[in-house]
Amino acid sequence: MSEVQLQTHRELIESRRKGHGMPGELFGRQDVFETDVEVFFHRLWIVVGVTADVPEAGDVHTVDIGKASIMIVRDDDENVRAFRNVCRHRGSRIIKKAGKASVGMLVCPYHQWTYDLDGSLRHSTHMGKDFDASCHSLIPVHVKTVGAHIFVCLADDPPADFEKLETVMAPRFAPYDLARTKIAHQMEIVENGNWKLVVENNRECYHCAGTHPELTNSFLAEDFGFCPDGQSEESLQSYDEYLKRNAACRENWEQDGYVCATFESVDEGVDTNFRTQRLVISGANESQTLDTKVACTKLLGGVERRDLGDVHMWGHHSWTHVMSDHAVIAYLLPLAPDKTLVRTVWLVHADAVEGVDYDLKRLTEVWIATTNQDAELVANAHAGTQDPAYIPGPFSNYTEAALDQFSRWYDAKLRAHGV
Repeated sequence: MSEVQLQTHRELIESRRKGHGMPGELFGRQDVFETDVEVFFHRLWIVVGVTADVPEAGDVHTVDIGKASIMIVRDDDENVRAFRNVCRHRGSRIIKKAGKASVGMLVCPYHQWTYDLDGSLRHSTHMGKDFDASCHSLIPVHVKTVGAHIFVCLADDPPADFEKLETVMAPRFAPYDLARTKIAHQMEIVENGNWKLVVENNRECYHCAGTHPELTNSFLAEDFGFCPDGQSEESLQSYDEYLKRNAACRENWEQDGYVCATFESVDEGVDTNFRTQRLVISGANESQTLDTKVACTKLLGGVERRDLGDVHMWGHHSWTHVMSDHAVIAYLLPLAPDKTLVRTVWLVHADAVEGVDYDLKRLTEVWIATTNQDAELVANAHAGTQDPAYIPGPFSNYTEAALDQFSRWYDAKLRAHGV
């Protein structure tokens, strides 16, 4: 075994040069992967679905997170709850497969212990008169909903700073009434790369112009950095026009009461890592479609304007785009050092009718193309980081500053948890 392979997780992190990428073994080693799952997916708040996954009482959405499995449940009082997918008898999975189901009660397939939708044990046979059912309810999981997002935390004591995300995002999402949406389409793809590479790819648009022709029809890469050095006069003039248009749009939106300012909580001192801003969309400024106009004529919530740009939010494993006509919410779950599940959902107004209010192809074609393109980019990057010749290169201070922030935050969270 080589000297590099003998390095500890901490030594690998500390070997990263400031302003440079992470060492390749942080993407490829099994022990690093297992620690990542424990720290970043079992101890922090994570997105595991949307409220439209469980629209009716009795609906269940099961999610596997590493070795853990949880059930998201809509109870009889219309509350969203979350429980460990572990029977309190002998540990059998209650719901055997991840995904959606509709049930009256939660029944263990092994010995038929039966639980109400509030987690209480309703039925168990042959346990004797001294058996106390109240001591054997399902194990609850901390759960919160923000807009359409369902967040959970598997830790006993979840990070308290999640309240900041709730406070910041509530007024930004409020006009769209995201709880009154339905899933128009969903896509699950397993990317052949480490989860951190998926996050890094999402947090920069340095690559967008050369790889995402559909996305850049509506998405302005300048929002995530621009280096004036060596640019042509035409490019500099175009950037100046971009700045003027952005300023005019924000002023117009703010006059109508829409929150626009960028808000970041991404430094080493936070647990709940997120960033948000209202992005200007090119062209008609309406939606992330090929013609930049709405794909669904039944707008979300009570909004009357189509040209509201894109309320963008990212977290440490998720990204969201909310426009006047639809929302795109994506999140990742790590499967292996080189395998990452990415789930994307497209939400429209709960009363919108396909073929009448929206065309599904127009609604989804930009982000279907972009997601498939990103999967190839991540696979190529992962393969390269595992090559013996790989030496982490420098980030662009103009277009990849968020990647260095993420690397520092990653280091800080592991250090806080004793790694």
